[in-house]
Amino acid sequence: MSRAGAFETIVGLLVIIVAGVFLWHATGVSGKTVGGDSYELEAVFGRVDGITIGSEVRIAGLQVGAVSGNSLDTDTYEATLALSMNGDVRVPDDSVAKIVSDGFLGGAHVAIEPGASEEYFVEGDKITITRGSVDLLNLAVQAFTNQQGGGATSEPEDDPLGDF
Repeated sequence: MSRAGAFETIVGLLVIIVAGVFLWHATGVSGKTVGGDSYELEAVFGRVDGITIGSEVRIAGLQVGAVSGNSLDTDTYEATLALSMNGDVRVPDDSVAKIVSDGFLGGAHVAIEPGASEEYFVEGDKITITRGSVDLLNLAVQAFTNQQGGGATSEPEDDPLGDF
């Protein structure tokens, strides 16, 4: 084999390895499992800001699944998320699903707070106790505008302690 042929073979192997790493990463981010045991749950939220397909589902801060789909109910204007859960994680049927921000820079995940029930969700069940995301920017704007003069009067307030 010539020197050029050996170089091309090495470059080709590197390309195949890099493609494999990208495939492995894409599979992990998408929440799809290859041959793994999983089951689907649904959860309905008023707001799902920052959640996309592939966002993590966590219990106690550990990833136990991923968001595998989303849709809008055009009658109620609520968002339905499909959650692909690891097959070895059983979720009590009185658990709470919340949208939690990962920080100020965006990004969010679904956090499940397990309940105390001895009955567990099974394939296709719907989590009915949910708490949607909070729009932090809107809250900050409201707090700022309320401080800047909402309700200020020109009359001084009476001193509740009197003339001491």
